[in-house]
Amino acid sequence: MRRRTKERLFFLLFRGCALVVALALLIIVGNIVLLGIGTISWEFLTQFPKRNFTDGGIFPAIVGTLYLMTLVMLIAVPIGVFTAVYISEYQGKSRFANWLRVAVNNLAGVPSIVYGLLGLGMLVLFFGWGFSLIASAVTLAFLVLPLVITASREAIQAVPSSLREASLALGTTKWQTIRHHVLPYSLPGILTGVILSLSRAAGETAPILLTGVVLTKSILPQDIWDTFMAMPFQLYALATQTVFEKTQDFQYGTALVLLVMVVLMNLVAIIIRNKYREKYKW
Repeated sequence: MRRRTKERLFFLLFRGCALVVALALLIIVGNIVLLGIGTISWEFLTQFPKRNFTDGGIFPAIVGTLYLMTLVMLIAVPIGVFTAVYISEYQGKSRFANWLRVAVNNLAGVPSIVYGLLGLGMLVLFFGWGFSLIASAVTLAFLVLPLVITASREAIQAVPSSLREASLALGTTKWQTIRHHVLPYSLPGILTGVILSLSRAAGETAPILLTGVVLTKSILPQDIWDTFMAMPFQLYALATQTVFEKTQDFQYGTALVLLVMVVLMNLVAIIIRNKYREKYKW
């Protein structure tokens, strides 16, 4: 009976912890939805901000965030996946591979403001890119690379070695085995890492604050060398540099749009991941 009582107490503790997490998420999301839903309208989504963010909309911030996330994905995903393939398939357990793993794990714990300073010093000043969309995108790509590499490496290593051996036994090269067998079977895990990394990048403020984002802009970015607006920085600026009561509707409306954008982005990635998971079962 004592063992059963202890088991029940531990299960009750576990359920309580899960309930606390669920309630915290419900409170945060519910508060944003309740305070921001009244601000959402077609004009709010398609107009430029007016009168110090007391009227108009957040269209340039939405476009700038989408541009930024697209560039981050195009930069970080190929580099991260190919690095994971190189570490897992070509280096194996070599000393160099171990050094790369340590470096990636350490980079994952670096604060985002440090990446912002790196982007400011290296990209904006040393390379002369100036405050630009591409400088912010590359800085955020540096930030999320450890997540992409780690998730991709674990997904690749989870593919059974028997699959590789069977492919090589049929006369294929190592790269053909990786391309046609290892990567398709590990794609669901890779997409999970991409989801987590892009979700983190979408809400980061410090790296883009130092590399290219602006609070107001009368036109959309014309190319990757132009400055841009973004919803995370807009939220930060409105919450810290303006009178809260005057821009409260703008803040919660922006937060709700950003939340919906991240959820939709994750939903699309999850649908693609599940499609490949059903196709490549092992």
